[in-house]
Amino acid sequence: MLPRICYLGDDTLQGAAAYLAGIMSHFGLPYDHVASTESPDAAFASRQYALYVVSDYPAARFREGDMTHVAECVAKGSGLVMLGGWESFFGRLGEYHRSPLAGVLPVAMLDCDDRRNSAQPCLIEKAADHPILEGLPWDRPPGIGGFNAFTPKPNAETLLRCVRFSVQSRGDRFEFVRGASTPLLAVGTWKQGRTAALATDVAPHWVGGLVDWGDRRVVQEVAGSLVEVGNWYAEFFRNLLAWVGRGIRD
Repeated sequence: MLPRICYLGDDTLQGAAAYLAGIMSHFGLPYDHVASTESPDAAFASRQYALYVVSDYPAARFREGDMTHVAECVAKGSGLVMLGGWESFFGRLGEYHRSPLAGVLPVAMLDCDDRRNSAQPCLIEKAADHPILEGLPWDRPPGIGGFNAFTPKPNAETLLRCVRFSVQSRGDRFEFVRGASTPLLAVGTWKQGRTAALATDVAPHWVGGLVDWGDRRVVQEVAGSLVEVGNWYAEFFRNLLAWVGRGIRD
């Protein structure tokens, strides 16, 4: 098993992929990236990575047999994370609901457009204790701008929810009314591997205020440009990748 992350999607390292790539670089997590416009190389099915991250990467980009290979690697101990976006889960062009990864991920996907955008506050709420969430101030919740709707499977654990609020101006004050909550982060296992599904994006615009969550700034150079984010945002994604991809850097 390669002690590395295979990161698929989020456009290029000069675009949205710089956010997650910056986090991995900052914490010394080794990775290989496949841009959203590209297919995995011809040797993809001959390698087993410690962790596969699929984020805004259309299912149609995989060659025949590639997703079956990922599923087999997870069964043998690799990790799998799917992050939200227009080209994740069902999304607009994701269409993973009938793919080999549908049975591996810890959530059941819709078979129609699952994108949900929020113009008013959509705040993240902790639902359970877990190593991924440790050391982070969930009593100061960040907001997001949108997410994919899914349902955690019976054997999955929901760690985070997003809660929508409707806000109305009342003269010199604002009135906040709590609305429905939706699963945001679910984790589980597939045979010997760990899995996770995060309904929102790691990069704008759905990432919303989460990208700036922190009490200090983390600055990292990626592909010749600087990425600047909040430290708690960076630590959350580092924890997520490290827990699911437990074979990274072994």
